[in-house]
Amino acid sequence: METLRTPDDRFADLPDFDLEPRYADVPDQDGGTLRMAWVEAGPSADDAPTVLLLHGEPSWSYLYRHVMTTLADAGVHSVAVDLVGFGRSDKPTDPAAHSYARHVEWVRSLVLDVLDLRDVTLVGQDWGGLIGLRLVAENPDRFASVVAANTGLPTGDHDMPPVWWDFRRAVEGAEVLDVGRLVASGCAQQMSAEARAAYGAPFPDEAYKAGPRAMPGLVPTSPDDPATTANRRAWEELGRWDKPFLVAFSDSDPITAAMGPILKRHVPGAQGLDHPVIPAAGHFLQEDAGCELGEVVADFVKGTRG
Repeated sequence: METLRTPDDRFADLPDFDLEPRYADVPDQDGGTLRMAWVEAGPSADDAPTVLLLHGEPSWSYLYRHVMTTLADAGVHSVAVDLVGFGRSDKPTDPAAHSYARHVEWVRSLVLDVLDLRDVTLVGQDWGGLIGLRLVAENPDRFASVVAANTGLPTGDHDMPPVWWDFRRAVEGAEVLDVGRLVASGCAQQMSAEARAAYGAPFPDEAYKAGPRAMPGLVPTSPDDPATTANRRAWEELGRWDKPFLVAFSDSDPITAAMGPILKRHVPGAQGLDHPVIPAAGHFLQEDAGCELGEVVADFVKGTRG
């Protein structure tokens, strides 16, 4: 497939994000390879528990910068991945190159094969949960615990909320997709111009934006969606998941709010936990309240590790 790679100078001098990027090639289902990027922070993984941070649409690992700083200060190692089509990872130019199954496999290849993460805690928000919860369900032995943050696992059996459909139509109809504005619109707090620019940094022009344009259309919205069967199997597996499962949603996200109570009821590992609500935060709670979310994750990880 044809891909683009964002020039390094687009990422120079980003506010509060000076972590050294790391890269690895993962196989593509067409027989080629794609380069994926990630950053790490905190103590060595040999000396500290590891948290896997997965972002969603249309952000990248920059979203987790304050979470990572807080986790490092608490003695927790973190790994934040850029999905294919986002951040510093390679960007297929054809929206049709993106599928739910491909994204699950690309992330699986990087975090389980290349990085060989084990006994890891998933933190997934937005698509980071749609992908990450599939990984947990399909590879339960590799994960120690889960933090679901403003996310879900749709099967198309229930309609998405109207605000999500508005978002999807806006993305599909935009002649020029302003990624920074989209992220800002999902926040409850005012975002600085510098942060908005950082969210747009991976995308020098419209040719780089096939990933952000494709992702809303990959969310299962009908029972015959190609991803529905696999997601239903994942729900079945999560219904048997008895390791710690924390639901840490914000108080102001109309997109995923309904999913929080469902996860709490369905997942055995969620029973008996004190599930926090992150105040004054929108869909992108990492941007609105990154330090608060980082503290929640650090306390959860250290508390469940004894």
